[in-house]
Amino acid sequence: MEFRIDRRDLAEAVAWAGRVLPARTPVPVLGGLLLEATAGRLTVSGFDFETAARIETGAETAADGQVLVLGRRLLHICRVLPDGPVSCGLEGTRFTVEAGGTRFGLSTLPREEYPPLPVPPEPYGSVDAAAFATAVGQVAVVAGRDDTLPALTGVQLRLDGDTMTLSSSDRYRYAVRRLGWQPQAVASGGTAEALLSARRLLDVARSLARTGRVRIGLAPSGGGLIGFEGGGMRTAVRLLDGRLPGYGSLFAMAGAAVAEVECGALAEAVRRVAVVAEANSPVRLDFTAGGSVLLRAGYGDDVAAQQLPAGLHGAAEMSVAFNPAYLLDALASFESPRVRMELLGPGQRALLTGVTAEGTAVAEGAEADHRHLLMSVKQLV
Repeated sequence: MEFRIDRRDLAEAVAWAGRVLPARTPVPVLGGLLLEATAGRLTVSGFDFETAARIETGAETAADGQVLVLGRRLLHICRVLPDGPVSCGLEGTRFTVEAGGTRFGLSTLPREEYPPLPVPPEPYGSVDAAAFATAVGQVAVVAGRDDTLPALTGVQLRLDGDTMTLSSSDRYRYAVRRLGWQPQAVASGGTAEALLSARRLLDVARSLARTGRVRIGLAPSGGGLIGFEGGGMRTAVRLLDGRLPGYGSLFAMAGAAVAEVECGALAEAVRRVAVVAEANSPVRLDFTAGGSVLLRAGYGDDVAAQQLPAGLHGAAEMSVAFNPAYLLDALASFESPRVRMELLGPGQRALLTGVTAEGTAVAEGAEADHRHLLMSVKQLV
């Protein structure tokens, strides 16, 4: 095995595939990256039994072959190599990396002990890469972090016709985001669902955000894997068991008061008044039909308050309180300049949707592309 490649291309390929390497593993070969040189191409692969990453890049190949090397060590080497061409080769059981007069030798791992990489499902359709990354970020923020409830650590992905729906919940919050996507001809009109780790999906979506379009492979009958491909990069992620609870009835807000406020100003005010709040203490929002909302936080002499312009319809006044971190997560997930809040009262659900700069909200009876449900705190501060 022998090849020549630009340092930047090698470093980017190693860094991308190395994202899936486990921090600690009882299986030493899983700490390795598999390098394969064939016919002017270098392929770098990583695998941890849950996620497989594979990337191809151009290289001058003098001799075909494969080698398994310690991934993190190779990544550190790539970071310190001088710019310019890098010559790599396999000399017996040692892998050499040379550039600009600097030469490194790496011991290799037993290739025969490396598990076979999973084969991703055939493409089911494609979606705009940047829009997909944004949508995943908007819902992944509410995913749970308790590994004893694995389904709640995931994002539910539903493909129905030309619509993709992403949803996630940690029991206290529920986020749903819809966006258009392009199904393959064979998948047109079909429906498929998958539940996968929010952390892994977010990592994949962000890494492919600049590839133009992301092709998604998902067998309608399941199969345990979902595949993502774009820009010469391919990832296969193992699915989680189960599915998220339905959100239809949760998002029904009959009789709710409706408040509207500038999203950025509200987020800034929440951050400001929350500095006096103890851990897990709520921030209270008092809306009035007079056109304002008063934010308050803290107890006793350590208190903070700020008033903002806000509209309220359907009630003369409405008071609710939220975990400030949860409220900030919700506000940060919206790209619109204003946010619409449907409020049922203390200890009840609150549904947030975006409002455009022109003041256009979702028509009654229609569903917004992005909805974020929060539970308000029962005891007001």
